[in-house]
Amino acid sequence: MNYSETNEQKLYKIANELLQTEKAYVARLNLLDKVFCAKLMEEARKDMFPVDVVKNIFSNISSINAFHSQFLLPDLEKRMGEWTSTPRIGDILQKLTPFLKMYAEYVRNFDHAMELLKQWTDRSPQFKAIILEIQSQEQCGSLTLQHHMLEPVQRVPRYEMLLKDYLKKLPQNHIDRRDAEKSLEIIAMAATHSNTAIRKTENLKKLLEIYEMLGEEEDIVNASNELIKEGHILKLAARNTSSMDRYLFLFNNMLLYCVPKFSLVGQKFTVRTRIGIDGMKVTGTFNEDYPHTFQVSGKERTLELQASSEQDKEGWIKALQETIHIFHQKNETFKSASKEVEEVSDLQISELGKRAPRWIRDNEVTMCMKCREPFNAITRRRHHCRACGYVVCWKCSDYKASLEYEGNKMNKVCKDCYSILTGHIDCEEKEGKKKGILEIEAAQFSGSSIMCGFLQYCEKNKPWQKVWCVIPQKEALVLYLYGAPQDVKAQSTIPLLGYQVEDTPRPTDPLSSFRLSQSKSFHSFAAESEELKQRWLRVIRLAVMGEVPESPPPGEGTATEGSQEPSSNSV
Repeated sequence: MNYSETNEQKLYKIANELLQTEKAYVARLNLLDKVFCAKLMEEARKDMFPVDVVKNIFSNISSINAFHSQFLLPDLEKRMGEWTSTPRIGDILQKLTPFLKMYAEYVRNFDHAMELLKQWTDRSPQFKAIILEIQSQEQCGSLTLQHHMLEPVQRVPRYEMLLKDYLKKLPQNHIDRRDAEKSLEIIAMAATHSNTAIRKTENLKKLLEIYEMLGEEEDIVNASNELIKEGHILKLAARNTSSMDRYLFLFNNMLLYCVPKFSLVGQKFTVRTRIGIDGMKVTGTFNEDYPHTFQVSGKERTLELQASSEQDKEGWIKALQETIHIFHQKNETFKSASKEVEEVSDLQISELGKRAPRWIRDNEVTMCMKCREPFNAITRRRHHCRACGYVVCWKCSDYKASLEYEGNKMNKVCKDCYSILTGHIDCEEKEGKKKGILEIEAAQFSGSSIMCGFLQYCEKNKPWQKVWCVIPQKEALVLYLYGAPQDVKAQSTIPLLGYQVEDTPRPTDPLSSFRLSQSKSFHSFAAESEELKQRWLRVIRLAVMGEVPESPPPGEGTATEGSQEPSSNSV
């Protein structure tokens, strides 16, 4: 009897947590819908900025808000008020959870919304002023609009978590069990969209927080950036024995050495030095007057730092050394290749500007096809060159030229097309320019590969991600990993020679997975089917032995798509 009472109390506690979090969530939705969106729409109708911009930023937030505030929240409040006579929530959720499918539209639009928000904050002083004015209000809790817009992305997985806990406590023969289980099935399906977006936005959220701490002056909001460690440190002066309070942000590719700033709201810092991981060295030092010291030496600056304890010192040294090691593993696999860059072929040059190009799709690339910097939703967005159709960043598309196929109208082009179309070609820059081994285009390799296609990839304990894998005919012992089929630079390469192939999936790995291991280096892959996995393994097993694999028979050249060229739906 005591167990039953305890269990009933647990069920009530979970149901009440669902209600309380729903109240807080509806308040956030009202803030987005009735305050941010409504105010911006009001100003947009005065022709301050386009109405469509506001609509595209907030997507279907009004529909989501209406569903929660008019249906789900009132039903939950009513049920919790009559919990003694009707102790169940599964029937309510089973009736209403199909409406959660509307979140798919919001999640799909999220990256585009972030791009528009950044673009118009930079472009329109009126737009920016409205957002800053609302963000300063108490109801915003000192959080930015971007942070509030993350809430809907994270809400559906919260329902999934609470309902799983509810079902664990619910007896098998309980009247609410069937409805609760059906609700969980629907919520789990809706959560798959959000979970994918959350993995992408968790890192973005942290980078945004740091971006704000640094006064929005450092360009760190980049999908390739990953925060490794942060914390206070003391800097020993070079000319005397005084020490100064400093703050470090260690990323996978750089160390930001910062000075704390006085602020009434949250932590704020000024970046004093940015030190690249490339060429960095870290060593422990000894100072009689100041214990727990170590030295960080980079190309930009050398710092002697003092940690708060020996444990803190060891933590920083370990984090720095591991970051340096991983960085060099990814970037020192090969020396520079000797092949000349051929940005635009002769045929393309002869037709450049005279006929409309085929636009490379946004989702076929993850980096600028000119400067090779990774795209992100905040500071480096995608643009199309109207001459060659390449996807480039704003810096590489900040040019205009006359295009014959558009009646000689001036239009946005990339820097290379601008040089060709206007005759301003920097010959010195072109001569001698080489491509690093990672900088060879995925499309170039895919067209003459032994094997290419999408695989799921996991390195160490990092999250699984979808990558475009290529084993080129010219380098049959190397596996290239790209973010997308049209990327102009590989994320990393794996020299297959000497690796061990493990064919049996571990309990935590997906189906149709395999591993490559060598010393302390581990790479896990998963194919879409067992058949595709075996096709990859037939090639890889020869490569790790130093034997050059033969190209598969026609129809087997692409591991997951069935052809050498990715289809329009392949990404």
